[in-house]
Amino acid sequence: ATRLGIASTIVMPEGTPFNKVKRTEDFGATVVQHGTGFDDSVQFTLDLAAKDGLTFIHPFDDPVVAAGQGTVALEMLEDQPDLDAIVVPVGGGGLVAGVAVAAKSMKPNVQIIGAQAAIFDAVKAAVDGTPTHFAGATLAEGIAVKAPAAANVEIIKQFVDRIDVASEAEIEDAVFDLLSAEKLVAEGAPGAGLAVIKNNLAAYAGKKVGLVICGGNIDSRLLSTLILRGLVRDGRITRLTFEIGDTPGQLATISRIIGEAGANVVEVIHQRMMQSVSLKQAELDVVIEARDMGHVEAIVGTLREQGFKVRTDRGV
Repeated sequence: ATRLGIASTIVMPEGTPFNKVKRTEDFGATVVQHGTGFDDSVQFTLDLAAKDGLTFIHPFDDPVVAAGQGTVALEMLEDQPDLDAIVVPVGGGGLVAGVAVAAKSMKPNVQIIGAQAAIFDAVKAAVDGTPTHFAGATLAEGIAVKAPAAANVEIIKQFVDRIDVASEAEIEDAVFDLLSAEKLVAEGAPGAGLAVIKNNLAAYAGKKVGLVICGGNIDSRLLSTLILRGLVRDGRITRLTFEIGDTPGQLATISRIIGEAGANVVEVIHQRMMQSVSLKQAELDVVIEARDMGHVEAIVGTLREQGFKVRTDRGV
């Protein structure tokens, strides 16, 4: 719109990632934030359009928008004609409907798999005839839609092979994998796509699968927390808790053993006031950076061989 000299107003829910808002404003749009989620924003947007004489463009309940989004499939199949399946994040259904129609017009036997967050599964419920699940906030906020477009649902029933769902932990893990393994900064929606693939690896064995990475608008602070949590899950950051005698040299010895094992000390918290240990002892928390859980287990083994009473936050 900006390139054509047309003023645009974009309505986003409150709580939309700051970088998404800023990037949209940088393109020349006026951003208005209203409502706690997408569905809360729709009626406000319609009222705003009527009041200000604006043309309303729905993000997914519009056949022209869905057709435009479907060109993603054309590009994917032009680049990789032998794709066996395409996995598409699903919110309101426009992207997957467009992709399904376009892909199957080029290659009728290609599988189209939709991916949703388990706690925002409106499309899966509509297709399967099962109850919906809406429970709190999802990392995949870009596909957190409670009311998909009826026209899109009908297209999905006809052209999409199935809709799979992923838990919040699985989506989080997948976003971390995309960043650490593929060097792609992705938001939660494409994370849902990778998560459903990981959940069903046997079904995709030996097949060529395309994944639609439909956005990278993840809040920087949230991303930093996600990275740290991913490192913890992988065992690359671990907290070791010691009960030690409150005497000089204990911390130096522990640090030396950890360093000689090839790990790095990230943080140290020395507690003398905790009543879980006796008066002449102290509790010591040491956060370390290691290669993986196997490396952590080896370090813990060495520390115990040297007489230290130590446990990890992973129960090792």
